[in-house]
Amino acid sequence: MNTRISVVLFFLVCFLGLLALTLGPANISVLETIKILLGKGELDSQTYIIFSLRLPRVITAILCGAILGGAGAVFQASLRNPMADPFVLGVSAGASFGVALSITLGFSAFLGLPISALLGAVCTTLLIFLIGSKHRVSQTSLLLTGVAANYILSAAMTLLMFINHQHYERILFWTLGSFSSSTWEQVFYTFVCALIFFIPLFLHHKEMDMMLLDEGSALSGGLSLRRMRLFLLLLSTFAVSTCVSFFGVIGFIGLMAPHITRLLVGPKHKKMLLSTCLFGSLLLLGSDTLSRILLPTGEMPVGVITSLLGAPLFIWMLRKGRNSYV
Repeated sequence: MNTRISVVLFFLVCFLGLLALTLGPANISVLETIKILLGKGELDSQTYIIFSLRLPRVITAILCGAILGGAGAVFQASLRNPMADPFVLGVSAGASFGVALSITLGFSAFLGLPISALLGAVCTTLLIFLIGSKHRVSQTSLLLTGVAANYILSAAMTLLMFINHQHYERILFWTLGSFSSSTWEQVFYTFVCALIFFIPLFLHHKEMDMMLLDEGSALSGGLSLRRMRLFLLLLSTFAVSTCVSFFGVIGFIGLMAPHITRLLVGPKHKKMLLSTCLFGSLLLLGSDTLSRILLPTGEMPVGVITSLLGAPLFIWMLRKGRNSYV
């Protein structure tokens, strides 16, 4: 069953990718797009649009969607909370704040945006880990702590934009999320980041299952719970911060993809991880495609679309009391 769902999701991602390459102000048909992809394009202008503008955008959206979906599964397993994801808990906001602070202080020239994002995200993740490692901390308290961190970091971003008008547009970019400036260089770095993230993730699916158990059961099963939790959280933080440094904060993909996939294939990570990553790609690619075509002029930030999709699910989970595995 889970293999069938993964195959269906894969073909849906491919179909939506072809559709995303075709849709846009340039009048290019599906048949012409296929010819261009096969190296048989007749017009240089159309070939340039597909290969230089649209294809890097589609690929980065697919890769980032897979990373955010996988990171959401890691946070939910590590913190034993199905409502956890890098956006809700403020990790994405921490990465974005790291970039904004680096730009404001003039450190971005030698630190680089990816390193700045990583530092901000790691500090936020370590805070969550320290709180989550304390005994007698309820999952609801942990979730609310992450939400509070998200608000504080978002407010700090707004303050930086208010103080530094000359950097307003650069900082604003990281608060909304966009794939409009995707390049082949970013495709390469995102692909490498995805490999570094996915290989250990799929190798440790059993450990992720064990983390859903109570602490005593996990320890009796031979799992070094604290070490494995920290390793997976930092690995996910690295992947998410890379996405944020290139494309800004994109919310709720890490919440929606694992939750919906879990309903379809069950909680075993061996079965759900691939489907979760593919579903994350499908959600983010679909959201980015909508962001390009909804407005008659210009485009909408992709983070707005994902928030409109994810926020109702978050509220529904709160109302249903689906804020803990236990």
